[in-house]
Amino acid sequence: MTNVYLDSTDSDDERRQRLYAGDLYVYSPIKPALELVALAQELISRAFGTRDAETAQYDMPVTEYAALLAELKPRFIHHPDCKRLLPEILGTLGCEQTQTYFDVPRMRSSTSDNFLTTGIAYAFHPHRDTWYSAPLCQINWWLPIRGLTADNGMAFHPAYWSQGLRNSSYIYDYQRWNQENRFNAAQQIKTDARPQPKALEPVPLQPDIRLLPPAGGIIVFSGAQLHSSVPNCSGRTRFSIDFRTVHVGDALGLKGAPNIDSKCTGSTMQDYLRCSDLAHLPATALKLYEPGPPQPALMPA
Repeated sequence: MTNVYLDSTDSDDERRQRLYAGDLYVYSPIKPALELVALAQELISRAFGTRDAETAQYDMPVTEYAALLAELKPRFIHHPDCKRLLPEILGTLGCEQTQTYFDVPRMRSSTSDNFLTTGIAYAFHPHRDTWYSAPLCQINWWLPIRGLTADNGMAFHPAYWSQGLRNSSYIYDYQRWNQENRFNAAQQIKTDARPQPKALEPVPLQPDIRLLPPAGGIIVFSGAQLHSSVPNCSGRTRFSIDFRTVHVGDALGLKGAPNIDSKCTGSTMQDYLRCSDLAHLPATALKLYEPGPPQPALMPA
């Protein structure tokens, strides 16, 4: 059973253990999260100019829209304030600064009515981040930039927390993806030809869990949690932010969620920076994860 905790006072140690067991956490907006959202809103407004960013898709050719996002999203990712605000968010919510490592935040967009669902605005099918070379101790943090509705956010599929899916994660290697596919997202307009891990069997999407925090609210979940983009039929584009963390003690101890069905290779661990001083994870931790998830998948080949 998946439990949802709202504004919990659990310690970070307690929270991680429950996240590794499939539970979800939701937090009301806090000051540094609101500052991060304000930064994103400023960059979005500057990029779209006089257009309303949530309805601009109706006034722009899809190629022009994709090109705009291709400039906007890296500008947010690499903004120097992000490396200041993410440690503040994590510290406010109880993460030990010397033990917690984060990766850069991504700005996501979900246009309405299938206007752009590939490449730079990829609409994620049901997936686990652990299919994408993420460690089993990865924790995901997800924030809406503007208000959500039930038909433009994100869905969790808790029936698959302990149930494996036949999937193509065996095709994915993070290092190879970075070399061959990372930088051509904006060219994927009508279809997305980049090889991505997907379920190889039908995935009933109900029941699901759809959490609707306000702008700056935070959803926290395990990278092993099966989740997907809700098909957006709201008439407005949804903008959100997500980033990920690992706890170095859990990484070194090979702690985390169970590996139900992930068979990818490679590792995202070199992307993480320590909250206290932006140092990378120690070499001993990186080496553990180079071949892929250290726990064997339970599903047969």
